Order: sequence, then structure tokens, then C-alpha cells
Amino acid sequence: MLVIFLLLSSVASAATLKVRVGAGTVEMDLESYVAAAVAGEASVLRSNEALKALAVAARTYAIYYRGRHASEGYDLCATTHCQRLDSGAVTARIQSAVEATFGELLWYQGRPAFAAYSRSCGGVTEDASAVWPELGAPYLRSRRDPYCPPDTWQWRADPVEVVKALLASQLHTPPRIRDIVITARTASGRARVLDLGRQPISATAFRFAIGRAFGWNLLRSDRYEVHNLLFQGSGEGHGVGLCQRGADQMGVDGRGYREILAFYYPGTAVGVSGRGLAWQRLAGETVALFTTRPEADRAVLEQAERELRAAVQRTNLPAPARVEVRLYPDVATFRDATGEPGTVAAYTVGSRIQIWNREALRHEMLHVVIEAQAKPGTPVWFREGLAGYLDGSGSAPRIAALVQRYGETTVLGWLKTGLPRNY
Repeated sequence: MLVIFLLLSSVASAATLKVRVGAGTVEMDLESYVAAAVAGEASVLRSNEALKALAVAARTYAIYYRGRHASEGYDLCATTHCQRLDSGAVTARIQSAVEATFGELLWYQGRPAFAAYSRSCGGVTEDASAVWPELGAPYLRSRRDPYCPPDTWQWRADPVEVVKALLASQLHTPPRIRDIVITARTASGRARVLDLGRQPISATAFRFAIGRAFGWNLLRSDRYEVHNLLFQGSGEGHGVGLCQRGADQMGVDGRGYREILAFYYPGTAVGVSGRGLAWQRLAGETVALFTTRPEADRAVLEQAERELRAAVQRTNLPAPARVEVRLYPDVATFRDATGEPGTVAAYTVGSRIQIWNREALRHEMLHVVIEAQAKPGTPVWFREGLAGYLDGSGSAPRIAALVQRYGETTVLGWLKTGLPRNY
């Protein structure tokens, strides 16, 4: 019985990412993560289409690097090492951009692409191989960006402070720096190797050391000239992939987010799976079904409405005003689009269900009702266990024991009040 349950039901945490925030780890559903990443990484973008493009890039980046910190017990960190998150800065515009691109990723040869992006390329994007030679991303070649407006900057280095910054980052440096010379450049013309006085150093390592010590607004990129310790350059960040300033200008000029992504990631495809899906919407009384086979799946919409009514009756809890079900045509497409294993038939985040096996609808509709009432911070095991208990599968003995001890009404009430300290 347990094996059947694992095949046909979701795990509430399947659509979540474990993210290191400060000294702790939190669970975030993917779309909330994307909104926080766009808020944390975006410069001031005038164009809604640029926001959508950045949302797709940030979502793809998260899926590409999911599990990057697995050895440390979480998927991603909330700093620029992965993507900088700022949940408190999510605006209605950002939320709308995330929702408009729900689930969409950039794909290259059937797999999520490496969707790097930076604030400004300074007019020429960087070749990915210059920064990450091990990745192999031929769709990220250096190219001129006519949409990125000039954004020049300059910084005069203090040789004493530079030595301190390099030592703080555990980099080799002469005790005194009299001059800095660029000895090698990348294909885009950015500095690759610097000479500090018979001491070669990676230009990127040098920039990171300065940024950590003094902030990131001094030496903003590796696209510069340097004479007598005066750096004069353009751009901001590594310059690989999507340039936010250029994307914004493209959006202002009337280009859509797919055109923006096609320009910065040539050879990739945008979609919820590697082969792309053409979604069509079927509207019911409370449920909206998104399907690729509208004629064949009308019965699924009726089933979803029935299961939602049954969940409300079973729990005596109200349903959300609207529920969205996205039905994938097969397990392979579901797996490609979500990154979940084939043993997971569906997952639910809030009032959105993503599913490939319609037999899981009963369990997922119970989740929808449960999630609508759950107090923030309610443990995943409790929410998932309730759905397993209520669907009659017998898969939640821990919840069953609580119900036997306290009664079903009391246990369901803990959704709103939170679990008691000594239950």
C-alpha cells in the first residue's frame, strides 16, 4: 500500500527548495524563490518584458544549480554565490512577471540551460568559457550588445588597501604594488590576467577581493583599462548571458520576453519542458485546467471539480476562490518540466497543482484545501500527513495516532492555530 501511495501522491516538499538564509535554512516553493531572486538581483527595470525574461533566467538558474549545496544540507544559498534573494522587495510587478512565465525554463538540447545573467555587459557580452570553462555552454558566446547603453565608471586604487584586500582573500600579492598591468584578455576584451609586479593574478579573483573588501561599486567589471592604478571601464558583473540593461532597453523598444531570451541565449528554447508545450485553458466553476489536449481532457476538469467539492466536504474547510491544475501529457514531460522523479505523480503549491497522473487528483485537492488554511510555518510532515490521512490511503500513521488521541476536528484545527507545544 505504501508503494502505491508514493507513486500516486505528491510530497508537499517536492516543489520546494531548501535555501540557506543567514544562519538558518528555509523551505521555499520554486515560484516564491524566483520572485525573491528577481527582487534581489534586478536593477531598476522599466520594462515588464525584461522582468519576465529575468524571471525565466532566474528559474532556470535555480533548477540548473539545485542541490549545489547538498553536502551542506540545503539546495541553494541566498547570496550572489547562487542568487541573491530579497523576499521583502517583491512587488506586484515582479509577482506578475513570475506568474506570467509560471514554470517556464530555458532549454538546450533537452536539458535546462546554464542561464547566467549580469547587470550590465558594457556593450559586449562575455563568453561563458572565459568565466566557467568547465561548463560547456556554446550558446553563450561573446557578442556585441547594441541594446546596452554606455555606463562608464572609474576607480583609482590605493596600493596599500589593495594589498590588504588581496591578503584578506588569501591571494598572493607583493608587499607593495606600484603598478597594475593587464597581460591577457578574454575574447570579449575583458581583463583575464593582471601583473601586480612579477605577481600574476586572475582579474576576476582580483575584482572579487576588491568587492568583498570595499563593496561592488568600485571595480564593477573586468571590462576596463588601467594606467597608474586608475581603472576606467564599463559594465557591471561578469557580462555572461542576459544583460539586464540591454534586456530592459529591448523591452522598452517593444520586444517581448521570448525575443529578449532568444537574443541573449541563442539556440535555446523557452518552455515548461525540453520539447515545449502549447497550453490551452479550460475553465470550470472553481477549477481552471491547463492542458495540451483540451478535447481529451475535459473529463479531467469535471473530475477535478468533483474532487475539490469532496475535499471541502471531507474537511469541512473552505476552498480557495480559484484552483489551477496543469496537466502534463506524460510522466517524461512532467519530469523534464519540474525536475521531479517519475515516482511523483503531482505536487501542489498553494492553489496550483502540477500533475501527470489524474488518479492523484483526490490527494492534491485535499492539499489545496489544507494549504489554504495552514498557518505559515506549519510543518511539511503535518500538512502532507493530513492529506494522506484524509484521502483514505492509510499512509499517515502518525496523523492517525494524533486523530485517535485528540479527535479529527482538533487536529484539523491545528492548521490555523499551529501545532501545540506538547502534542
